Amino acid sequence: QVNLLESGGGLVQAGGSLTLACAASGSISRIHAMGWYRQAPGKRREMIASIDGRGGIQYHDDVRGRFTISGDLAKKTAALQMNSLKLEDTAAYLCAAEDPVTTYWGQGTQVTVSL
Repeated sequence: QVNLLESGGGLVQAGGSLTLACAASGSISRIHAMGWYRQAPGKRREMIASIDGRGGIQYHDDVRGRFTISGDLAKKTAALQMNSLKLEDTAAYLCAAEDPVTTYWGQGTQVTVSL
């Protein structure tokens, strides 16, 4: 069984910052990438940041320059520093970890940005 546990979500005012953390545990083999996704009510899940084993990083255009992903794939951890948060960043944020066979998902942590 594989578990991904996210933490760090919450309520923040527009312009503020939050840091999300993710830790994977269980019988997961070599992780070659970890990422953060988000899903707002009525919208599709979207990838917002990912990091691979070679240090390659990708960002969704909507968050580039505001969000920073970091990770230690050997330790099965990842983090997402979110700055200059906007109302439209409100969503459930989910962590994902990929091994050669499967993508594993966390339950998600809610981020709510208010005026």
